[in-house]
Amino acid sequence: MAGGSPIPVPRTSGAYGWDKTLFLDVNHFAQHTGWLHAPMLAYANYGVALFGLLLVAGWWLARRRGDARVMAAALWAMAGTAIAVLVAQPVNHAVAEARPWQSLPHILVLAGHSTDFSFPSDHATVAGAVTAGLLLYHRRLGIIAAVAGVVMCAARVYIGAHYPQDVAAGFALGAAVVLIGWIIARIPLTSLVRRLTATPLRPLLTAGARPLPAGPVNGQPAPSSPRSHVAG
Repeated sequence: MAGGSPIPVPRTSGAYGWDKTLFLDVNHFAQHTGWLHAPMLAYANYGVALFGLLLVAGWWLARRRGDARVMAAALWAMAGTAIAVLVAQPVNHAVAEARPWQSLPHILVLAGHSTDFSFPSDHATVAGAVTAGLLLYHRRLGIIAAVAGVVMCAARVYIGAHYPQDVAAGFALGAAVVLIGWIIARIPLTSLVRRLTATPLRPLLTAGARPLPAGPVNGQPAPSSPRSHVAG
């Protein structure tokens, strides 16, 4: 948001139950690990760029595979991540949960005072969406994203920006939007990718000269393309 925007008044607080207890345990750990403050703050704020790079790497590898469904999955991983972040916004405003520094006095806060609510975490939403999207077609990149996502979730709690429930819900929301969306979009998007290979956009979709194979249909590999499985 633009600098100088007023901080909205929350309607709910995350400072209760197990969530509060776990947050305070993490915050206590943060208070005694000053050497970890700088790297955790840097990753919590800017590590989201890593997920963008993983999506680009996934697209590049899908392009080299030369399979319409794999490329469709790579494109959906990008689009689904953006959609997941958009879906998180009305949830954020509907719940209107206070940030930890608004509810708990005397805690260590390394994060800046954000001008949005705490639940769910946008950073965790991105992490969950990218992880699910990459796992659709490239297992190794998906595992890397999952590990990076867990670290991101931990970092957001460590710096005092979110409660554990905020990052858990964000990660689950991002993954759910991408996976459910893929069930809906995979057939028309795969068909669209095949058609687009006959246009000037072809170099963005495949590195090969042949028409893209159909890829798996209804879960079954295409007879002419033994390498057309989606998981990498």
